[in-house]
Amino acid sequence: MDKGAQSYRRFLDGDDDALGEIVDLYREGLILFIYRYVANLADAEDLAEDVFVELIVNPERYGFRSSLKTYIFTLGRNKAVDFVRKQSRIRPVQDPEERLAELADLHTLESHIIRGEENRRLYEALDSIKEDYRTALHLVYLEELSYKEAARVMKKTPKQLENLVSRGKKAVRELMGEEGI
Repeated sequence: MDKGAQSYRRFLDGDDDALGEIVDLYREGLILFIYRYVANLADAEDLAEDVFVELIVNPERYGFRSSLKTYIFTLGRNKAVDFVRKQSRIRPVQDPEERLAELADLHTLESHIIRGEENRRLYEALDSIKEDYRTALHLVYLEELSYKEAARVMKKTPKQLENLVSRGKKAVRELMGEEGI
C-alpha cells in the first residue's frame, strides 16, 4: 500500500493529521496538473481543494483498488474537464495586472516542482506538444504514475497510454533537437 493510501486509512480511522499528510504529498503536483487544463492558477488551486474536499465528503468512493495518487489525479482531471466545459461558454476578460501576479505565482510553483535548467527546458518543450502527449508524459514522468495508473487517470487503455508516451517522447526529442537543447 502506498504512503498516501496508508495516510488515508489513518484519516478514515480518525487521525485528522493524516489528511494534512495527503495534502502535503499531492497538492502542488495536482495544482500543476490541473493548471494544464484550466490555464488559471487560482482556478487550479480551487479545483485541487475540491478534490481534497471530495476525499473528506465521499470517503466511500475510494475503494483502495488503485493508488490514492491515481484516484486523486483522476478526480482532478474530471473536475478540470468539467470546469473547462462549463467555462467554455463565457470567459471573463482578466485584468493584466492580475494575470502578471498569477504568472508569478505559477512560476514560483513550477520552479519549486521542476528544478534545474534542463528540466525547465524540457517543461517548455512539453508545453509545445499535443495535450494528450503532454498529459501522458506529465503523469508518467513528473508524477511517477505507472502506465496502468496513468491510463486510468486519462481514461485510456494501457496500450493507448503507451502509444501516447512514445509519441510524446518523440515529439519532445524533435523539439529539443530543433532548439539545440
